[in-house]
Amino acid sequence: MEETFVPFRGIKNDLQGRLMCYKQDWIGGLTAGFRILAPTTYIFFASAIPVISFGEQLERDTDGVLTAVQTLASTALCGIIHSIIGGQPLLILGVAEPTVIMYTFMFNFAKSRPELGSKLFLAWTGWVCMWTAILLFLLAILGACSIINRFTRLAGELFGLLIAMLFMQEAIKGLINEFHIPERANLTSPEFQSSWRFGNGMFALIMSFGLLLTALRSRKARSWRYGSGRLRGFIADYGVPLMVLLWTAISYIPAGSIPKGIPRRLFSPNPWSAGAFENWTVIKDMMNVPVLYIIGAFIPATMIAVLYYFDHSVASQLAQQKEFNLRKPPSFHYDLLLLGFMVILCGLIGIPPSNGVIPQSPMHTKSLATLKHQLLRNRLVATARSSMRKQESLGQVYGSMQDAYWQMQTPLVHQEPSSQGLKELKESTIQLASSIGSINAPVDESIFDVEKEIDDLLPVEVKEQRVSNLLQSLMVGGCVAAMPFLKMIPTSVLWGYFAFMAIENLPGNQFWERILLIFTAPSRRYKVLEECHATYVETVPFKTIAVFTLFQTAYLLVCFGITWVPTAGVLFPLMIMLLVPVRQYILPKCFKGAHLQDLDAAEYEEVPALPFNLATEGNLSRTTSFADDGEIIDGIITRSRGEVRRVCSPKVMSSTETISQELTSLQSPKFADKVDSPRISQLRGNQSPRGVGRGPFSPAEVRPSNLRKGG
Repeated sequence: MEETFVPFRGIKNDLQGRLMCYKQDWIGGLTAGFRILAPTTYIFFASAIPVISFGEQLERDTDGVLTAVQTLASTALCGIIHSIIGGQPLLILGVAEPTVIMYTFMFNFAKSRPELGSKLFLAWTGWVCMWTAILLFLLAILGACSIINRFTRLAGELFGLLIAMLFMQEAIKGLINEFHIPERANLTSPEFQSSWRFGNGMFALIMSFGLLLTALRSRKARSWRYGSGRLRGFIADYGVPLMVLLWTAISYIPAGSIPKGIPRRLFSPNPWSAGAFENWTVIKDMMNVPVLYIIGAFIPATMIAVLYYFDHSVASQLAQQKEFNLRKPPSFHYDLLLLGFMVILCGLIGIPPSNGVIPQSPMHTKSLATLKHQLLRNRLVATARSSMRKQESLGQVYGSMQDAYWQMQTPLVHQEPSSQGLKELKESTIQLASSIGSINAPVDESIFDVEKEIDDLLPVEVKEQRVSNLLQSLMVGGCVAAMPFLKMIPTSVLWGYFAFMAIENLPGNQFWERILLIFTAPSRRYKVLEECHATYVETVPFKTIAVFTLFQTAYLLVCFGITWVPTAGVLFPLMIMLLVPVRQYILPKCFKGAHLQDLDAAEYEEVPALPFNLATEGNLSRTTSFADDGEIIDGIITRSRGEVRRVCSPKVMSSTETISQELTSLQSPKFADKVDSPRISQLRGNQSPRGVGRGPFSPAEVRPSNLRKGG
């Protein structure tokens, strides 16, 4: 993204970039067919369940003025608007916890002022939203989003881990409350007797952990040895919502003499209940707010504007991480401008505004990466099998797949040529092909297993489209009418799902992986090198890794502690924003430049991503066949924001010099160099010719001393 602070230039650039691919955003989603339902359903549950929980929290904190009906309506309305006319369709909008905290603070303030009271609370928040929107307009027009380039992995991954901690905190607090009497409860009810409270709490533990474990297990269904590929793929794609339904059904097994309120279930008024429509006409009461309070609304509006600017921009950034290799342009400035209009709309109809949310936004992108992987995979499988039927050699099969891939990726005239291609073949496959006498001999699937090996050749790409965001927003809106059914879900299932979202947010977070590395026994750290790993594992001494991770952990704990401070806890994004000058001016004085670059490569220090191809994106979807096993490949989760990852395993036999030379014949003439970080480019001069895909050090040389230092 170009850094520009010229008024309106950022918005203009965003509109020009996104209008170019707006039509393809819809065509790409529609041509994906029923496959688009898997990421849609997955992200719908990730959006709706937290919003319902936040609605319950608002219902308690605002004496019923705001409920889950309003939070669901806001999430659906803003999501539909953004999916249709928003810039970045991968961004998921919803009512977030900071918004709930701010509205609770404003309700308590209004309730304590006789000039406002609870009656004019929503009218006053309407003015707060007006001021907030004005500030968001100014930030978008003046190009404030340009500094998002300066939010490196240090800030993004720390914020992501903080959100995971907050979700896990909500799950733990919810389970603890299952043993206590809820607020405004009828103390004479039998379910609130001590024995029944204990029974409800224990049953809640079973339900929550049951949902958590089965949801995590179902996400890995593709690795099961039982069942057909189609069945495993279906469970992996739809297992999480199915587990919610399953454990909801299990909650109805206890019957007979058990009180009706066990287990506890979601509570919210129906949208057609008496008084449920009062907030929709709040605009008629806005002129009744005293002028002093209209002006004073600027103070909380400033806090909300800063909060939304940060949350919305960082959520969009995390949904567009370098590791996803997105090819369509970003839209930070325009999306912030559109958010301002949506904040006004929500304020005028008396519902809390929605903004970009974490971890739902990166979860959405990951699910679409899985979908795009399958679309590409099926096309290349068909190409490889067609080549084998023609009795072609391994080099010719690989070249045909490479050409097919490049036909899909041919850029437009005004775009830079693609810098990516299929990954290199495994050494074991090349050796097996050469063992039959000649590497130029015809091959079959006994040598080149098409179903298994093509997965390792494909780079990470994302099915960028608008359909899944629109469908999940419509489904959230449908939850308003389906409120009687939603109230059947036990609250314990809710807490289990919160824990699931916290854990689901950890894979791919390099900060989390460095924490695990620190706690890994020194004698076992070599195992990290046997798997796909980030560049810093080989290039940065272990002591430096530990010091950098401890600094990040201490900063994370400070931010988490601030969230416990009443009211002021909503300002924790300011601590995250403070990391920008810390990273730019302080950390370079504490760490070597090369080490810091590998540990926290800023976006402006990395190579460009794969450009978007407008002409061929639709061809890919139309020509893809789903006649195989119907599986959508999982595991499209990388471990960084796009830096090089390699496998250095002593289990892989090194190839001979002859085979290494023969490998050059397996590459299409169009094959470009791999995308490497500047640090790896420096190390490449020391690379051994001992095989493709191997790092600059052999297994005996993979810096074991660095991993053991300080251990």
